Amino acid sequence: MQKRTYKSIRRRQAGEQGFTLVELMVVMLIIGVLAAIAIPSFIASIRAAKEATLKEDLNVMRNAIDAYTMDKAKAPQSLDDLVQEGYLKAIPKDPMTHSSESWVTSTDDSLQSIDQSDPGINDVHSGSDETGADGQPYSSW
Repeated sequence: MQKRTYKSIRRRQAGEQGFTLVELMVVMLIIGVLAAIAIPSFIASIRAAKEATLKEDLNVMRNAIDAYTMDKAKAPQSLDDLVQEGYLKAIPKDPMTHSSESWVTSTDDSLQSIDQSDPGINDVHSGSDETGADGQPYSSW
């Protein structure tokens, strides 16, 4: 049996060194550069998904308003009319404001067809004050 001495223990520890501070700093720098590239792309893709959802929701609600107006010969007085009559399952949440109560409706006295008797809602917009990637405010889409 070999006796362990201080020198044999010391030699073993000298061969098992960890990372140096410079190596750790290089790794942290690489991680920081990758994060600086990935995070803006991630945020841009989330924004694009929200904008696509907004466009689709507006399209669905506008088609429901038109269908209601043609079927009933009068325009809906509120978005709830579309839900109560079965043209929409539910009023969708505005992806920009995260609320189904923030939709802004447009009404005027014009009639869309000869048979239409009552004016009412003829368009819907987002209630958000933010601006889209195309430079137009969401409230004008």
